[in-house]
Amino acid sequence: MSTSHPVPLARLEEIYRTPFFDLIQQSRSVHLQNWDEDNVQLCTLLSVKTGGCSEDCSYCAQSSRYDTGVKAGKLMGCSEILPIAKQARESGTTRFCMGAAWKGVKAGDPRFDSMLETVREVSKLGMEVCVTLGQLGDEEALQLKDAGVTAYNHNIDTSPEHYPNIVSSHTFEDRLNTIASVQKAGMAVCCGGIIGMGETERDRLRMLEVLCGFNPPPESVPINCLMSMPGTPLEEQPPVDIFQLVRLIAVARIVLPKARIRLSAGRTRMTREGQALCFFAGANSIFYGDKLLTAENPGTNEDLDLLRAIDLAPLEQAQRAEQGVPAV
Repeated sequence: MSTSHPVPLARLEEIYRTPFFDLIQQSRSVHLQNWDEDNVQLCTLLSVKTGGCSEDCSYCAQSSRYDTGVKAGKLMGCSEILPIAKQARESGTTRFCMGAAWKGVKAGDPRFDSMLETVREVSKLGMEVCVTLGQLGDEEALQLKDAGVTAYNHNIDTSPEHYPNIVSSHTFEDRLNTIASVQKAGMAVCCGGIIGMGETERDRLRMLEVLCGFNPPPESVPINCLMSMPGTPLEEQPPVDIFQLVRLIAVARIVLPKARIRLSAGRTRMTREGQALCFFAGANSIFYGDKLLTAENPGTNEDLDLLRAIDLAPLEQAQRAEQGVPAV
């Protein structure tokens, strides 16, 4: 098992301030040392329960506290989810993620039992299974692990200092407690954050400092750019500067060399060239499909065209080529 390698904030700031081309050259070198192929993992994210969340996360259109036009839906059942998961696998996805908009889960709750049933069936399809269900404790984490969850997504969002400006209905420590339960159960941790929420560049690096202190380090690190949703407190936030994003990805690649750096929300606001820079700097995973919970995402054909244009391949195609299996 890999162990954590805490990186002091001063060191992170030093890396971040490296001249731009020197920085991305360094991160590219680290990437090539740790990842054998120029491939990108495609992950499909499905909202299995949309809207009506009791939390007050300022960025989220699914909070019941804001008038965003997102209506509360019921939890999807296994029979609804399984065909979508099969279709995702056929399209090249190697990780299937399911997200539910609620505060957390409790053992014995019928909704949680329903999710466990779904996980058991989806796990039979041969993909990695990731869920994001809010807060959970040791017992719930063990049940998810036993059902077949390979990774649990629970973002820390931003720095501990900036977090109270974004959320008041739970604490940063609550996030860490859930992550501790996930790791105790033996699931991989998918944990990153959102930039563009009024935080400073130092806040972003503090977020990385916390991630570097996880033991073991996160298996994947989603880096989201805020999609400012109408009706939320952050609806007026401007788009993130692409060079700040690339710098952050480069630093993440250098200090978390074994993690998949997932280029997540916000790609509809990026040019193809901007996304290519992110891949060069060390991003090697994307969410695939035209929807990220409630936010728009590039279409699947757009993504495949982009990867072809810059000579990258979806992970499944690369694995097939290694095994001598024709692409489908």
